[in-house]
Amino acid sequence: MPMSYAGELIRRRISENAEIARAILGSEDRLAVIERAADAVVECYRKGGKLFFMGNGGSAADAQHLATELVSRFYLERRALSAEALTVNSSILTGIGNDYDFEKVFSRQLEASARPGDVAFGISTSGNSRNIVAAMEAARGIGAVTVGFTGENGGLLAERSDICLRVPSSDTPRIQEAHILAGHIICEIVEKRLFA
Repeated sequence: MPMSYAGELIRRRISENAEIARAILGSEDRLAVIERAADAVVECYRKGGKLFFMGNGGSAADAQHLATELVSRFYLERRALSAEALTVNSSILTGIGNDYDFEKVFSRQLEASARPGDVAFGISTSGNSRNIVAAMEAARGIGAVTVGFTGENGGLLAERSDICLRVPSSDTPRIQEAHILAGHIICEIVEKRLFA
């Protein structure tokens, strides 16, 4: 019986996802980047710091997802960890966007809340989202560690990130899937190193 169009699409997309995961697994540099990001988060928390996550669209949802895993829990029953998605306060976002510019919606929030030693995660599949790039510049100016999650190109975000995971793809959905995989791995490492 011939496979349906939907069946072919399902197999193709799962295969693409698996290929990207295998490419990351086969890259010592990319694996080291994930470990360095986890190390930065552990050090931040050990010093009483806080994490900030930001992204646009689907990456905004990823920012909220990863902040939730740390504030609530991932695998372990443990105390809450301080993490904030800068994408969730509609009054702040629209106020900054209206009074200044959409490019400043994250950087102004970091100016208000971030401290030296905190960690700011900027998530952008293109690496060129202007508000994420501006936020990374602001975070660096404050003395926070900047972690970028991008696609293969890296864009401007890679240049402004102390640590940058460049997913080996230019396909937005596949990049986003890899960002969540890396984020989940970081959450697990952090929990085990701080609480296990």
